[in-house]
Amino acid sequence: MTVEEKKLLTDIISCISSIDEHLERRRIFDEYIRNKTKRRAVEREFEIIGEAVSKLLKINPGISISYARQIVDLRNKVIHSYDNVNDIVIWSIIMDHLPTLKAEADLLMKNV
Repeated sequence: MTVEEKKLLTDIISCISSIDEHLERRRIFDEYIRNKTKRRAVEREFEIIGEAVSKLLKINPGISISYARQIVDLRNKVIHSYDNVNDIVIWSIIMDHLPTLKAEADLLMKNV
């Protein structure tokens, strides 16, 4: 694994941790939906995650990250269709897919 790949994986792990911090280590949808600053902060972390995954795919197209293409697509949607971001979809990604991404990124970092 290259130094650049390690940096990008570190960025992903850091952003996932930041999402947890933005949510104050709680997963309460009503708090999320009522707080625009919190939502925007989480969306920004997803932008960074998506960009990091995009760069990883360019460096190593065979990298083992589930839903890599969808992660990049989410980044594009948040950036280019900001007015159509669905908070329920973002929340479901936080709850259902973020733990998997973290586990995969952690595993890839351990195997370097």
